[in-house]
Order: sequence, then C-alpha cells, then structure tokens
Amino acid sequence: MTSSASFDVVTMGESLGLLTADRVGSIRHLRGMRVGFGGAESNVAIGVVRLDGSAVWLGRVGNDSFGQLIARELRAEKVDTVAVVDEKAATALMLKERPRPGSSRVTYYRRCQAGSRLRADDIPPGVVEQGKILHITGITAALGEEPHAALHVAIDRAKQAGRMVSFDVNHRASLWTDGVSAVSTYRALARRADVVFAGADEAEFVTGESDLRQQIDRLLGYGVRQVVIKLGASGAVAASESAIEARAAHPVSVVDTVGAGDAFVAGWLAEMARGAGVESCLEVATACGALACTGHGDWESAPTREDLAGLARIDEDPVSR
Repeated sequence: MTSSASFDVVTMGESLGLLTADRVGSIRHLRGMRVGFGGAESNVAIGVVRLDGSAVWLGRVGNDSFGQLIARELRAEKVDTVAVVDEKAATALMLKERPRPGSSRVTYYRRCQAGSRLRADDIPPGVVEQGKILHITGITAALGEEPHAALHVAIDRAKQAGRMVSFDVNHRASLWTDGVSAVSTYRALARRADVVFAGADEAEFVTGESDLRQQIDRLLGYGVRQVVIKLGASGAVAASESAIEARAAHPVSVVDTVGAGDAFVAGWLAEMARGAGVESCLEVATACGALACTGHGDWESAPTREDLAGLARIDEDPVSR
C-alpha cells in the first residue's frame, strides 16, 4: 500500500428497502409487514464495523423514506455513508416472505430504481483510495452497464492507490438475461481481484468445474491471490498458490440464512484488514456466518467480537446473569 488508509473496507453497491412478512405463510394471506433494509455491500460494511473495524458504503438511494432510512441506519451502525440521492428514481425494494418454517422467498423490485443507476461520477475523489480494501460484488455488475462500469473505475482507483480488491460473486440469476454474459463478467472481475469469495455453486458456475480443487485451481489461474469457497453447513475452504486451509461450520440453531454469506465475508475482511493470517480469517469468517443464521434480518444478527467469544462458550449456561 502506498500510503496509510483511513478505513479498513470501502464497499460500493445497492441497498434496498425491505418488507418482511411478520409470520410464516404466503404473503397473499398476511397483513403485517416489518420495515427494514438490506443489501450485500451494506451488510458487509455493517459486519466489519461490528467487529471493531471501519467501513464506508457508497451507493444511490431515492429521495424517499426508504432512502432516508437506509442512510440513517447505516450511520447509526457507524458506517461512513456516501448516499447519493437520485431525484429521478425511487429506492429499490425487496419483499421477503416465509412460505414454510425454515424457508424464505425474496422478491425484488429494483429494475430502473436508484441503486441500478449508480455511475462512476457518483464516486467522490479520494473515497476508494482511503480504504485498505475495496469490496465489490457481482450484484452491482448485474444491475446495468453504468454500475458495471463504475466497478471497474473503482478498481482502477484502488489499484492505482495500492489497495486490495475483494470480489464476492454473489450470483443473482434473475438479474441476468443469459448465463454466458454473467460468467464472462465474473471472470473479468475475478482477474482484477486479490481475493475472491464464492459459494460452491457459484464457483462451479464461474469456472465450469464441478470438483472443488479444480475450481480453486481455475480461480487461482485468473491471478487471484486468495480464493475462499463458502460451503454453507459444511464450512469453508481458503486457498492460495502455496496452501489450502479448511474449516468446519459451527453448529448453531438456524433461524434465517439470509445475510450469512455477507457476515462471513465481513469477518474475513475485518481480520484481513488487521493483518491476520488465513487461519484467523477463516476462523472468524465461519463464526460470523454461523451467528448470522441465528436471527432474522439481512444484517441485524451480524456479530460483535463479544458475540464471537460467546460462540466459544455455546455449551455453557444459555442465561446471562
């Protein structure tokens, strides 16, 4: 890195208003909804801060109540927030219902909304350069040509400043018209990243390989320094050219898995920004992913350092006195 950084992680992407059904069942039979927000990049930013790190979130919101809620809540979570207000488009929205116990279904209303209108000019001078790590996802690339181009401008600036680039594939099939374009886009972003995160299915989608080791080799062949494969209930694997490290998942009572992948990434990046090694990054990341599954919401269950310590005492008296 060419100079000291003010923040551990800079994230850039879409945050959406969130309406969540207040009980199990089809939404057509329900009347009560809880109001909140979510988004992969803002989830990661919150997760990093919860772990005593520092983070910036940059994105577009509408001039509406959801946009104001997103900016207010991120700042309340101590995330430095660059919320560009779009006067011509509303904040995007997602609707979450639980058709059956243990299952979730999310419907998005984001096309042509504020978050999908992000462009390179929205990135203020110096913001990307202030972060040790620039974190991006494939979701932003899928939102349109301008958001995709903005990602590459941000990467250019991060590289010029000697910063690291983190890329989470975060594939959303509904955002793409064809799989070929998605794969091409993800591979191009992976080739510019220092660390790449992917679920097992995403790694297969991007590389065309079904074998885990071959997936890792293919991703490392793109020039990636660190490959991290999230395996859900089976834990995770991290690999570089010199070593492979695996970690089993922590056993927890699962309430909601939405946001677990983002919490995992936040744990890894928070540790990496502190200069920790792969073993520590993997341990914290898997613990964060597990704890994120123990409550509802996209980011609300992202753990603190105290929560991580409590996970190690999971067999003790569950009542705190």
